[in-house]
Amino acid sequence: MTSASSISTVAVVGGGIFGVSTAVHLARCGIRTTLINDGPLANGASGRSLAWLNSSRRRSPEYHQLRMIGIDRYRTLSAKHPNANWLRFDGGLTWDADDACNEIADVFAHEQALGYDALHLSSDAIAAATPGIDARTVTRQGAIFNPGEGWVDLPSLIAILAAEFSQRGGMVVTDAGHASVIIEDGRATGVMTTSGRRFDSDAVLLATGGAVPGMVAESGRHIADGTPTALLVRTKPVNLPLRAVLNTPRVAIRPTPDGALVLDSAWSEEEIIVRADGTYEIKDSTVRGLLDEASRVLEGNPALELANYGVGPKPIPGDGEPVFGELKGIKGYYVAFSHSGATLGLIAGELLASEIAGGMEHPLFACFRPDRFS
Repeated sequence: MTSASSISTVAVVGGGIFGVSTAVHLARCGIRTTLINDGPLANGASGRSLAWLNSSRRRSPEYHQLRMIGIDRYRTLSAKHPNANWLRFDGGLTWDADDACNEIADVFAHEQALGYDALHLSSDAIAAATPGIDARTVTRQGAIFNPGEGWVDLPSLIAILAAEFSQRGGMVVTDAGHASVIIEDGRATGVMTTSGRRFDSDAVLLATGGAVPGMVAESGRHIADGTPTALLVRTKPVNLPLRAVLNTPRVAIRPTPDGALVLDSAWSEEEIIVRADGTYEIKDSTVRGLLDEASRVLEGNPALELANYGVGPKPIPGDGEPVFGELKGIKGYYVAFSHSGATLGLIAGELLASEIAGGMEHPLFACFRPDRFS
């Protein structure tokens, strides 16, 4: 409970991991919270995320610290659900293309300097570290295995958090259509949906993924946006020993709770056709290419079959760093916008709820405030 803030009601817009995580943390604080989404929960980026829990390679020290704390929260959650098939810590394996841009040696040195658990492996050492990989496809510079990394199935986690939220008295409003933040006398006072429903509140959190910059612009504020359109392909279940997340030059691969795989890549994003009406077209050759690239790096080169795919915006701020906190000059208007939704999902919700309920800025968000774009 809080005593430093007059906040008693909050409207959270967005049913992805940031919105649901913050909502349940607010409910734990005793704040009456309404969670509003334009469709079912996890229907946006959280439903088509690789959801790799990591802080590998290079980023700012502050961002690395926040990600590491984010992973720690998943460790705590894993201890509460030791047999969960939707949250695993079986490591991550990455290698680069055999060209002048290969950074494996430098990245390994960087991770060692940070104390980030990392092993630099030649192809013949990979099988002993993690199963399920065709080591012949690993380039001569070798691969980095990070034993402490993992993955989470975000729709499963969101369902668990939403159930607790409801049990704590939170209200979930789905299929609400587009929502706008109501601003009166320089503060956020609620949310209005296209259906005409108004939800009055003392504060609002906007956590609508790639839509955040455009919605914030309605209030005259600016958040730089680097959001691309992304594709996540899901295979049918396949009998493989793979447990780690793979990040390879042509495809990234993660296991799923039901024994299938999810796949994405940078090159496949470039092949997405965005039609004039905002819908998407995905070529069969793009999907087949992802399946073939995944088969090539997996043990036994299995025949992978398409189950389904998801396509849509992948939230990325313009400078690549997360955006968390209150908009400058609009009291009670908070935003959550970041690429690393899975890794930061639990810690971001915890800290945002703390700021909203308690009225005090948390120092871990000091570098990630939205007013840096003002």
